[in-house]
Amino acid sequence: MTAAAALNDHLRQISAMGRVAGLLGWDMETQMPRRGAAQRAEEAGAVARALHALEVDPALAEAADAAEAAGADPVTAVQVAEARRIHGRATRVPAALAAALAATTAEAQTIWEQARAARRFADFAPALDRVLRLKRDEAECLAREAVDGYDALLDEHEPGMTAAAAAGLFAALRPGLVELRARLTDGGGAAPRLEGHFPKEQQIALSRRIAGALGYDWEAGRIDLAVHPSCSGTFGDVRITTRIDEADPLGSIYSTIHEVGHALYEQGLDPETGLTPAGQFASMGVHESQSRLYENQIGRSRAFAEWLYPLLVETFGPLSLDSPDALFRAVNRVETGFIRTEADEVHYNLHIMLRFDLERALIAGDLDVDGLEAAWNDRFEADFGIRPPDAAMGVLQDVHWSVGAFGYFPTYTFGNVYAATLDAALRTDVPDLDSRVATGDFAPALAWLRPRIHRRGRMLPPARLIAEAAGREARPEALVAALKAKFEPLYRP
Repeated sequence: MTAAAALNDHLRQISAMGRVAGLLGWDMETQMPRRGAAQRAEEAGAVARALHALEVDPALAEAADAAEAAGADPVTAVQVAEARRIHGRATRVPAALAAALAATTAEAQTIWEQARAARRFADFAPALDRVLRLKRDEAECLAREAVDGYDALLDEHEPGMTAAAAAGLFAALRPGLVELRARLTDGGGAAPRLEGHFPKEQQIALSRRIAGALGYDWEAGRIDLAVHPSCSGTFGDVRITTRIDEADPLGSIYSTIHEVGHALYEQGLDPETGLTPAGQFASMGVHESQSRLYENQIGRSRAFAEWLYPLLVETFGPLSLDSPDALFRAVNRVETGFIRTEADEVHYNLHIMLRFDLERALIAGDLDVDGLEAAWNDRFEADFGIRPPDAAMGVLQDVHWSVGAFGYFPTYTFGNVYAATLDAALRTDVPDLDSRVATGDFAPALAWLRPRIHRRGRMLPPARLIAEAAGREARPEALVAALKAKFEPLYRP
């Protein structure tokens, strides 16, 4: 066995153990009986210990050194760098801490679901406090010279990104978004709503139909219901979840489209490297660019409304909306609301900025769990002019902190900026994209993304990957300009 093959073998074992952990998480969200939470926490801890042992094994570092010494080709060079990154992070985190994090977050997710249903933050606060203390410990272990704890957590989701750089991006975005929101919401233009009763089974059937049309491979995936929509798995086993509100089918439709965007990325990775670090997704920001591109730039386009409208009528019968144009306006309604996942494109990134600031304060110790709900409500009222009526509409709406995903939220905005950049290039290269989408032909979009994003895996840093794919750097100003071009005509008095 060559040095490169030995390194790949070790890396594939790490990847396989990570996928086992992911399957435990998927089962917990979709199938696990409620009384199974305690033993699932123990199981998650055991898997975390096994994964940590593979990552800290000196053989991993030795294999990386041997592969590099043998003369690394570009793929092997990435494998070597990723092996050292994995080994370096793992050796700074004790096995007991890794296991405690896995067990505690598995238990906390179930507690969060129950607290969210009861709309009481106090029911979740003790579990969140346990998670937060462990994440602070992890951040302290990972922090190095010139890298603070939050930067270390953010780097896990967006390699190379820092809190200072993210804050700069948000500062560049915020004025334009606030100004655009004020003009649109004060302009008097009212978008229609889709109203009625939309049975659960029909919604699920429609979600399956849309996913298949977008290119989702049903032989490599499945769809289930969960409290919080998600995508998990990779390559030949990529599972998505959605949620159903029988008064609002658009919520399920766009959650499904969002998760399908993630799934298409995972299903489209290079089969030669897809189960090793070089073949994994480039970053969560790039991952979110795929979901947001499908959800917003394609899924909320006028052309998509032309295709979707007759499907809605076929599925549910006559609608309260009388035309594809009315549907287009409905899915692009700009309205201040409490829920991030239901926010329009103009408001969405303001939701992310709130979470970014709060979680930085939590990790730094400037904010504790007992003050979190009040801090959330005060900040929300300051930013949006309304105060959450209960915790489910406020601090309990997201799953992320219950599973320990501190540092993840900023990647949604990175993804929005990347998606706007990719969309502009896609439409230049495929000038008839809208006419194809209007007929339900989504193949050109996927064919464009496959070689430029999906197949390239982690061979390039995130910003460079996007720049090479689009032929231009991703800049926040481009997102604001794209939003103005889309929404100003819709809301012009």
